[in-house]
Amino acid sequence: MAEVTMRKRVWGWMMFDWASQPFLTLLLTFIFGPYFAEIVSDQLMASGMAETAAKAEAQAYWGYGLTVAGLSIAVLAPIFGSIADSRGRRLPWIWGFSALYVIGCTGLWLAAPGALDVKMTLFYFGIGMIGMELATIFTNAMLPELGGPEDVGRISGNGWAWGYVGGILALVLTLFFFAENSEGKTFLGLAPVFGLDPEAREGTRFVGPFSAIWYVVFMIPFFLWVKDAPRAANQIKTSFTQGLRDLGRTLKSLPSQKGLSAYLLSSMFYRDALNGMYTFGGIYAFGVLGWEAQDIGIFGILAAITGAIFAWIGGQADARFGPKPVILVCIIVLTAVAITVVTITRTSVLFIPVEAGSSMPDIAFYICGCLIGAAGGAIQASSRSMMVRQANPERMTEAFGLYALAGKATSFIAPGAIALTTDFTGSQRLGISPLIVLFLLGLILLIWVKPNGAGAKEWSGSQEQ
Repeated sequence: MAEVTMRKRVWGWMMFDWASQPFLTLLLTFIFGPYFAEIVSDQLMASGMAETAAKAEAQAYWGYGLTVAGLSIAVLAPIFGSIADSRGRRLPWIWGFSALYVIGCTGLWLAAPGALDVKMTLFYFGIGMIGMELATIFTNAMLPELGGPEDVGRISGNGWAWGYVGGILALVLTLFFFAENSEGKTFLGLAPVFGLDPEAREGTRFVGPFSAIWYVVFMIPFFLWVKDAPRAANQIKTSFTQGLRDLGRTLKSLPSQKGLSAYLLSSMFYRDALNGMYTFGGIYAFGVLGWEAQDIGIFGILAAITGAIFAWIGGQADARFGPKPVILVCIIVLTAVAITVVTITRTSVLFIPVEAGSSMPDIAFYICGCLIGAAGGAIQASSRSMMVRQANPERMTEAFGLYALAGKATSFIAPGAIALTTDFTGSQRLGISPLIVLFLLGLILLIWVKPNGAGAKEWSGSQEQ
């Protein structure tokens, strides 16, 4: 009976990855992000701006908006994580931040063409992003309660793989029944379902409410089967004071924990670069290659499929070799992909000219998408596993707060650097070149990371809570 209960808890925990994946797949990368860039660039061109400049400016707006949201998460993540550890409960925080995510996603419906308010749209997107990222801190912190040190890599990899499967399904449903092309038809050649008006781009805008509904439905198993481990709970006022005090001690101790500090810094750069790839991949394809939403959607399906497969493979490799070798290989692959993407235009690939109308740039970008999905899925699963190895098991939520801080403290660098480089060069292609530097910084800092953390830790997760 205990084994069945633990299996349910693991499946319930993995359902968060399934429920939250449409944020990355539909909103951030493949549907809403490119839609935002398209509508904003159209509005800028209508005001007299040249097409190339308008597309670059739209990419810059997107980057600045994500910079503000990332800074907010960087400030809030470790504070909430530390407070939750002192309070002893995580589920109430997940409930609260889930509500914030649902509100933000639903608000994206208001981003209508011709009347799109850039600030308001980015505000709703930012609210959703903040809610999702902060909820993720608390769900990640539950990982060591689900198994022993030999299990967490596999469980983390399975969770990411399961999440990608959910992302694929959500993306397929969106392409088949909602998102319209320039002719007002979905991928199946149909009008958007539920009477959604293609002229008003209601099918594409529906990805916001759709992501909210998806999350609400598929988080039900999580809240039914995942429970807080029994711990002494403090009063909220006491928790706030104690949490900040403990956070202060943790931050002061980081210089003496060279392995942990090196990992936080390394992950700070390579995860920021990876998020930059996800964030701007679809916008890049729209602006540089001229892809429509359905082309970008197919690109997303391929990336999600390879992500699911290699998140699972990465989890198995993590269980056998540990997370560090998996992370190392993935960073090398992603660096090579970033260099390749910068060389892809409609007229050349790897700086080699191609004939006008050649499909080679599209094929090359599809291959890059598959590699981004494969390496991205594996590295995120193993990064979560590595954080468990590095963290103090008694301060796990705080540790994942720091992990979120590491992921977001420089989260303004990738979108900010892309926005500034795009503005400065007037080129979307050159605008994403800062990602190469971020990957290389992460790769260098990984040298000082201890594969198994500071030493043996106590694991309570393999016992029935």
